[in-house]
Amino acid sequence: MSFKSSFTSRRVQCPQGAEMKESVVFINRTAKVVKGGRRFGFTALVVTGDGAGHVGFGLGKSGEVPLAITKGGEQAKKAIIKVPLQGTTIPHDVIGKFGPTKVVLLPGKPGTGVIAGAAVRAIAEAAGIKDIRTKVIGSNNPNNVLAAAMEGLLRLRTPENVAKGRGVPVNEVGYHTA
Repeated sequence: MSFKSSFTSRRVQCPQGAEMKESVVFINRTAKVVKGGRRFGFTALVVTGDGAGHVGFGLGKSGEVPLAITKGGEQAKKAIIKVPLQGTTIPHDVIGKFGPTKVVLLPGKPGTGVIAGAAVRAIAEAAGIKDIRTKVIGSNNPNNVLAAAMEGLLRLRTPENVAKGRGVPVNEVGYHTA
């Protein structure tokens, strides 16, 4: 299943009454040379989340930075997914891949904190993950890193989901916590 189809199938509505926090991950300036000089355009990568397992990201484009950030925030709110959490961390190790980028997400013991680069840190904090270790392998382009991290979060499953899918009790899943 492709990233886009798995991403759209797992989208959820923005929780009502939840305080959604936005953070700008990256702003890029582009230039188009025309007869009268240069025309500048801006793109903004924005991550939004409620700190309770709901997170999304979006890309906004405009001729001005504030408008690009606003558009990115609107796109992020449309693309929110639910991340299964186990306490303050993720349930198991996972690798997210997107293009040339791989993001390794490892659960952390309580007190570990968020050990991640800027793009993955923004997603983890927006989702409410407080203890996690990450490593970006390959391209460190923020667009690809965000997509790979979200793909990794989409692969997360709780022991209850695995047991339900297999049709066995939870204690027979063979799931071990760190």
